Amino acid sequence: MKKIVGFTLIEMMIVVAIIGILTAIAYPSYVDYLYKGSRAEAMASLLDIANRQEQFYADNHQYATALADLGVTNKSDSGLFSLSLTANTTTFSVTASPLAHPATQDPLCSSFKIDELGQKTATGSGGNNTCWNR
Repeated sequence: MKKIVGFTLIEMMIVVAIIGILTAIAYPSYVDYLYKGSRAEAMASLLDIANRQEQFYADNHQYATALADLGVTNKSDSGLFSLSLTANTTTFSVTASPLAHPATQDPLCSSFKIDELGQKTATGSGGNNTCWNR
């Protein structure tokens, strides 16, 4: 008699079940990792612009009214966020709004904002403390 070598259907189903369990555990962690990375990019961009604004104010005794005056484009480094500046000579506020990308579709923290007083705000269900402290 010749022995048949291979996998049984039950063995294949066990492997599929194990892969499904591992995926169910790993995918939410991966998505959270993407969200944290995009949050960090938005916060870094805003803090950089705020620092540039303070340097501009120290040099010119007024805030810049355009991002181009600060040497900054209207997108974050990797292009995940659109940056906008609202300013006059004595106040400013910078906002990072997400562009259409899966890494920026964070339900906890959707957009970020900082002003001349250093007040940090965020929109989304996470609130300011959750978004700026992660």
